[in-house]
Amino acid sequence: MPTRIFALVFLGFCALVAGCGGNNDPQAALEAAVQQLQDNLEAKNTSAVLEQLHPQFSAQQEFDRAWAQRTMLLLFMRHKNIKVLALSKTSHVNDTYRDKGHTEAQVALVGAENLIPDSARHYTVKMEWWLEDDEWKLARLSWL
Repeated sequence: MPTRIFALVFLGFCALVAGCGGNNDPQAALEAAVQQLQDNLEAKNTSAVLEQLHPQFSAQQEFDRAWAQRTMLLLFMRHKNIKVLALSKTSHVNDTYRDKGHTEAQVALVGAENLIPDSARHYTVKMEWWLEDDEWKLARLSWL
């Protein structure tokens, strides 16, 4: 799969999750993290996205945080505007291990130089979040 597809998929996954602390309801905090990640990706805020990734982040069981940073840089340089559309998404906190959360989503990623999109892709993404210091961090990412 070409780097461009990986980049788009990564952005879509990240758009669905983000670390969010200070909330007594882990489910609500997880959902807020997902929205924050989407906002950070659309704002092309690489450093904020990287803060949301767990130190042991892994995508497709082969890519790490450095890959995520390079991928975002490439995508952000290629597209002036990026939009992440969550067509559907569900998040839940693990009943047994309350420090683990999962999100599954159908995502459309759109890139554009101006107002008219020049690329769009649809993905099914799965994310595993780990609660660390009251913040949800994206630890595992996979997509189809």
